[in-house]
Amino acid sequence: MFYFFYCNMAVQKPSTPRGTRDFGPKEAAGRKYIFSTIEEVFRIYGYAPVETPAMENLSTLLGKYGEEGDKLLFKILNSGDYLSGVQENEMSSPDPGKLALKIAEKGLRYDLTVPFARYIVQHRHEINFPFKRYQIQPVWRADRPQRGRYREFYQCDADVIGSNSLLNEVELIHIIKEVFSRLSIRISVKINNRKILAGIAGAIGCPDKMTDITVAIDKIDKTGLEKVIMELRNKGLSEDSLEKLKPVLEFAGNVNEKINFLRAMLKDSENGLKGLDEIETILRYFTSTDNSINIEPDLTLARGLDYYTGAIIEVKALDVEIGSICGGGRYDDLTGIFGMEDVSGVGISFGADRIYDVMEQLSLFPPDVSGGVKLMFINFGTVEADYCMKILRRLHEYRISAEIYPDPVKLKKQMAYANKKDVEYVALAGEEEIKEGMITLKDMKNGEQNRFPADELPDRLMKK
Repeated sequence: MFYFFYCNMAVQKPSTPRGTRDFGPKEAAGRKYIFSTIEEVFRIYGYAPVETPAMENLSTLLGKYGEEGDKLLFKILNSGDYLSGVQENEMSSPDPGKLALKIAEKGLRYDLTVPFARYIVQHRHEINFPFKRYQIQPVWRADRPQRGRYREFYQCDADVIGSNSLLNEVELIHIIKEVFSRLSIRISVKINNRKILAGIAGAIGCPDKMTDITVAIDKIDKTGLEKVIMELRNKGLSEDSLEKLKPVLEFAGNVNEKINFLRAMLKDSENGLKGLDEIETILRYFTSTDNSINIEPDLTLARGLDYYTGAIIEVKALDVEIGSICGGGRYDDLTGIFGMEDVSGVGISFGADRIYDVMEQLSLFPPDVSGGVKLMFINFGTVEADYCMKILRRLHEYRISAEIYPDPVKLKKQMAYANKKDVEYVALAGEEEIKEGMITLKDMKNGEQNRFPADELPDRLMKK
């Protein structure tokens, strides 16, 4: 007697890496709708498209986003024997950053702004300044995944580089308004200025703690005031400094009251007052020419990226709690780190993934956003399929979306397929239709059927 033993090895269930997502036809269509809407607005305002590689040299990325940002960079192991240049004692080094640089020379881009600055420096002799560019590509961050926060996500950036004018900030806010108006998302726009934050750091007696302060208060919406104060205390801020900072973080007056509060606090800070003047100039453009935008100064807005030097902008949806859905700011010398000094720029970035989540939650996508198939031919067999294929080719010449069911299976199965795919019309051609050069068209919404010459099908569909 023979006994057969089967090894019941568990098959690993396929999955995506944490913080990433698949997108089916419906989701992909919704995302394309968002991208095309944003891109159209960018083009209307005179921005030109640019694309950069998914990976950059780590030397390009490190040190541009602050200590917190550097920790979130996805590093790519060198190909081949990546440990060949590493000494044994370096494997247990207390500084993992040094080891990482030896075994990984490249990393996935963290945002689109630093690669854009690198692009500007490399192509400076081909560019006409001021240069207005837009870029719609994915970025990667080794962040803790949570609702509205992903490790792979798309950014839709617009930047103007080579100009100091505050008209650029004003234009970018108009772009923000136009995009979200088209997407039917109600928003609030918050602005602040890094010069103001630097002035506040000086006013509370901690000018050398500017980075620590901005990184901490950038989290205030997520963690709350108490944890921000605790973090700053751990960073070495004195109780006296923290007591002076609290009124700033708790201030809740109107626009004029905030301006007056800051002007009094920053009276001894030339740089801080300059930042306040910039804020007032931007606000004045909107109060005098367009008061339809809900825009206000936010004293707690910091945006923790180190390269910002002037105005900073953040946009939130009014009807969904999800964090910022757009943000940006002025950077006076980002290209300087690549050897091209004194070139100022300003930009904004739309978070397409969060925008999608907002639109999905609020049911804001148009009914026809999926751009589904307009017509499907029923397949009754070889002769009928040949007849329908000739008509199908004509429909494609007219750019009408249409297909034929590939197999001559039962009619019920083909109709069920059309229903699940939200096909608008089904075309049927049997023996009689073929003999007379006709086609029968069924409206899948109301069930109405009409029979007419097959040559008329393209015109009839284009009118519907």
